[in-house]
Amino acid sequence: MSDTLMRAALDELGAALAKVDGRLIDAACRMIVDARRIGVYGCGREALQIKGFAMRLFHLGLPVGVVGDVTMPALGHGDVLLVTSGPGETSTVLALMRTARAAGTTNLLLTAEPESGAARLADFVLVIPAQTMAGDQGEGQVSVLPMGSVYEGALFVLFEVMVLKLRTLTGATGEAMRARHTNME
Repeated sequence: MSDTLMRAALDELGAALAKVDGRLIDAACRMIVDARRIGVYGCGREALQIKGFAMRLFHLGLPVGVVGDVTMPALGHGDVLLVTSGPGETSTVLALMRTARAAGTTNLLLTAEPESGAARLADFVLVIPAQTMAGDQGEGQVSVLPMGSVYEGALFVLFEVMVLKLRTLTGATGEAMRARHTNME
């Protein structure tokens, strides 16, 4: 039973990731590496994924902050606000994207819903076509995983691939990344 569930979960994640446009991943990575500063934000379990990505951006030597942390700098022209909203209608994400836009910041959105309110506020949209919590009930439920887990799991794997691409773009070595890892654990 658990082997069957494991295979089904992995197949769902793989199917979602296989539909992500590689050229758009490359373009998003270029936007991140070229940014003067990077702010990241997500809600709920998406927040956990994007905070892990922010940690890796820091390890790569990129100027990143997590929205809501007391050390998050102001964003403006030349900066990127990277947000994730699977359903694309998260009220906090929409408000932050409006604030970023007013400050001249580029909004880079990861979502499962390319026609959402967040997508309309974005300067760049990277679509991860995976079931989110918004579509997991009734006849819309197609995943063996609960709630928005397919989107969140795909987000984690996508971020890891982006780290590999960003490492090439920045020229960061494994040793340099490791040297930026905290010693306060």
